[in-house]
Amino acid sequence: MPPTLPIGQLHPVETLLRFTLLQLMVIILAARVAGFLAQRAGQPRGVGEIIAGLLLGPSLFGALAPDAFHAVFRSVDAMPLTIMSQIGLILLMFQVGMEFDFSQLGERRNRRAAGLITLAGILLPFMLGLAYGLASAPHLAPGISPLAYSLFIAIALSITAVPILGRILMEFGLTRSRLGVIAIAAAAANDAIGWVLLAVVAAVASNRWSGPALAQQLGWLLAYLLISWYGIRPILRRLLRRFSLTDGILPKDLLGLLLLLVFGSAMVTSELGIFAIFGGFTAGVLLHDQHALVAAWRGRVGDWLEVFFLPIFFTYTGLRTDIGSLSSGELWLWCGGLITLAMLGKFGGCYAAARLGGMSPAESRCIGILMNTRALMELIVINLGHDMGVLPAPVFTMLVLMAILSTLMTAPGLRRWLPQGEKLNA
Repeated sequence: MPPTLPIGQLHPVETLLRFTLLQLMVIILAARVAGFLAQRAGQPRGVGEIIAGLLLGPSLFGALAPDAFHAVFRSVDAMPLTIMSQIGLILLMFQVGMEFDFSQLGERRNRRAAGLITLAGILLPFMLGLAYGLASAPHLAPGISPLAYSLFIAIALSITAVPILGRILMEFGLTRSRLGVIAIAAAAANDAIGWVLLAVVAAVASNRWSGPALAQQLGWLLAYLLISWYGIRPILRRLLRRFSLTDGILPKDLLGLLLLLVFGSAMVTSELGIFAIFGGFTAGVLLHDQHALVAAWRGRVGDWLEVFFLPIFFTYTGLRTDIGSLSSGELWLWCGGLITLAMLGKFGGCYAAARLGGMSPAESRCIGILMNTRALMELIVINLGHDMGVLPAPVFTMLVLMAILSTLMTAPGLRRWLPQGEKLNA
């Protein structure tokens, strides 16, 4: 028989549950309010939610009301919030994988421009990030492998946020325009390459550049990807024929099957040492051409992800971000340099590539500002780097600020440079 507790004394599990529920209430309220204010200011809702997560951390809430901050976020074990944020990320990456539209890369008139923009959007930021990492490692990351640190900086500067980019294109009515097609195709290819590079970089960092161990790890990953595409994907297609997806309804049994697929894939990649979120993304890519399923998932699960899980992840990131860690003029100079290189690499490189691809100056500027959007995907990358111990707190904060600033620039830039009327569909 379990021991009884004195009246008024809560069981430890009840105490943990009570504070976790309080945290969730604060997070959801802050995210909804900040998202609403962001929309009123002409920004995507996701931008406001990211900023809300930052403000709930030590940078503002912890600085203005340290006792209240400690009571809400530090008085109990943070593991429930951590686990929920990771589950949300796995499900989100599954949705991102499903929403990749690879068919747009096959458009003949867009292929050259999209290819050039993809290459420029990866190579130039990666090279600038690698140079910055190698130069700053002795000053900002002493005691950390310069190679692993520099590679994570390079990946962080190379990534583009496909989910929020897609939302911005929808808000501006650009999803069927030549500009929108090229932007989303280039961003999708950019991120697909970026995730592969991130898997390699994570393997390098975890194995301390052990050639045989790295080759074995990547070999197992390649084997899993091939098995997934040529073995699991045909089975999934046959199973999907058994379910009706009319009227956007996602059957409960199919939802259960999808969750088993996502979590199982995440477990496999986690076991391979490539992080669980890659498993979620891989599972999503297997179903990217099942449009009725994608629409049904977005209608039934997508809102839950955006309202519940995403704000948890943003707050999880915000709790790790302390602007006060940039405590000297030298650190702020390093921060300014990082943000400048990030903008120069993405905007400048993609603008030049778009011009080479035959796009007008105005369209090329729009491509540059769209590809410069980092938002959520950037936060995922730097959280992985933080978890692996290769991104120290000040650099983590710099990268969070860069992700926010690059995303804040997108909507105003489009309003300023967006071509009018028939030029969009030229």
